[in-house]
Amino acid sequence: MDLGVLGDRVRGLRLERGLTLQQLADHCAVSVSMLSSVERGDKAATVVLLDKIAQGLGTPIAELVAGQSDGRVIVRRAAEQDVADEPGGWRRTILTPVVPGVNFEWIHSTLPPGCDAGTFAAYAPGSHEFVVVQAGTLTLTIGADPYVLAAGDSLYFAADAPHGYANHGDTECDYHVAALIMRSRRPGS
Repeated sequence: MDLGVLGDRVRGLRLERGLTLQQLADHCAVSVSMLSSVERGDKAATVVLLDKIAQGLGTPIAELVAGQSDGRVIVRRAAEQDVADEPGGWRRTILTPVVPGVNFEWIHSTLPPGCDAGTFAAYAPGSHEFVVVQAGTLTLTIGADPYVLAAGDSLYFAADAPHGYANHGDTECDYHVAALIMRSRRPGS
């Protein structure tokens, strides 16, 4: 997906609705800076983020990616993958295309030695993550319980608990996450 085209689409829908960036941010619980980055095409939007923006705009997620595909087959070329360089040298690449109505992501991450990617908040009940370590050692903490995974190890967990990823080793850690993230069914969530 072309980030510039997506950004133009989000900005166009926001302006059609007469919303400021701050108003849309309030509607979808996304920061103004993140929305601005998405609209400028500077920031890769995850499926979860796109879903929040679509909800804030009161439109189906498919409308955000309209014209990109008919939805039956979506090809995402390597050059179109969303790459995010995070603090501490952590890098994540979202490998999967956005599929309207499907909150699934396949992410490839690399953590340099000594990097702690931080703790992620619990997702809605019914969310799942599958993790596979390709190289190095990953410490995955779910709730208060740490799990140390080496190359070739995999782990599944119900992602409705806080969880964090860290590399306490002295070599780079390379791993994949397949995530099915459910959104909350509570109004305003």
